[in-house]
Amino acid sequence: MARLQGRVALVTGASRGIGEAIARAMAAEGASVVITSRRQEGLDAAALRIRAEVAGAKVWPKACHVGRSSDRESLMTWIDHEVGRVDILVNNAGTNVHFGPMLEVTEAAWDKTFEVNLKGPWELSRAVAQRLIAADQGGSILNVSSVLGRGASPLQGVYGMTKAALISMTQTLALEWGGAGIRVNALAPGLIDTRLSAALTSSPELTSRFLQRAGVSRVGQPGDLAGAAVFLASDEAAYITGTTLDVDGGYTVG
Repeated sequence: MARLQGRVALVTGASRGIGEAIARAMAAEGASVVITSRRQEGLDAAALRIRAEVAGAKVWPKACHVGRSSDRESLMTWIDHEVGRVDILVNNAGTNVHFGPMLEVTEAAWDKTFEVNLKGPWELSRAVAQRLIAADQGGSILNVSSVLGRGASPLQGVYGMTKAALISMTQTLALEWGGAGIRVNALAPGLIDTRLSAALTSSPELTSRFLQRAGVSRVGQPGDLAGAAVFLASDEAAYITGTTLDVDGGYTVG
């Protein structure tokens, strides 16, 4: 239970759901964890939950809207001064503004989805990589994509585009930064019971469609992603980079 001992992890979108589950699992494996999301009060509550469940957990809650350049810059400056480094970056923060046909997507919805789901992860990845390379230090970056980035995603088209782009970014950065000892991988969750997926999990019809195709006939839970995230961030995955691991109950092979 110490696969990440001595390392610092930055997990975005970690006030609840998948991000909180990953942060908790990494803290349990010995990492010191910086957790971010838009609202400080939600982060403070998540930090208390993690500390209550993981003895000795070191958690820093720091508000950051990953879609805003000023917030990203402030976060990295704060980490430089207060934490010192980031060994593991988990780009988990995401949004899904528009649920419906592509013809009805507004420009504002398009821009917000791309800013949070793609530009934020890219800019944070670059900031972390620049610091790792300057320190001649390796690290691990993990992008939380989606099975909706694997193919067509009706009613969630813009969201699916950003998640497909995350997979492409993962592959490119893995090749460009591998020589510096930085591994870049992705997770592609299926239908997970989170607030972001409420439009699907609250619909018996849509949930049934997913379960009929998946091999594991249940909706996933945030904790189902945690073990995979720890593995990919740890030395056990030292020879794995540029891959996207589907954590979807078999949906993509159904």
